[in-house]
Amino acid sequence: MKCPFCGADETAVADTRSNDDGDIVRRRRRCLTCDKRFTTYERAELRLPQVIKKNGSRVDFDRDKLSASLWLALRKRPVSVEAVEAAIARIEEKLLALGEREAASEKVGEMVMRELKKLDKVAYVRFASVYRNFEDVDEFSKVIREVSRSPQSLGR
Repeated sequence: MKCPFCGADETAVADTRSNDDGDIVRRRRRCLTCDKRFTTYERAELRLPQVIKKNGSRVDFDRDKLSASLWLALRKRPVSVEAVEAAIARIEEKLLALGEREAASEKVGEMVMRELKKLDKVAYVRFASVYRNFEDVDEFSKVIREVSRSPQSLGR
């Protein structure tokens, strides 16, 4: 590890700790040339697939965009932050499990809809109406009938 102060290549690890989840390692380092100390963080780099949009363009998977979409659908709904974070983690795990470099935006959208259906049916209908581009009341009615038949889950 190069020293951020003097640029020397020789540093020594003074202390190593992992966070509570065990997925990040914090290392306290000391430069052997200038004797200054600095901290580095180490985590596994998981490569999520690129998302192929409907127009054919490719974008990197964006966790923040996924989170924003979920929270928009869940606006003013009684769902906990923990439940939403768990849903996002499940979507990321499914994308990683695909083992592919690319995933169609439709596939990601379907994963989001499955998670929303488990979290909150009103949010599911909201998201579905935009995602599936409903053009009339009959399409809304069909989705509402569909969610009315399945048991309500609590993502609170």
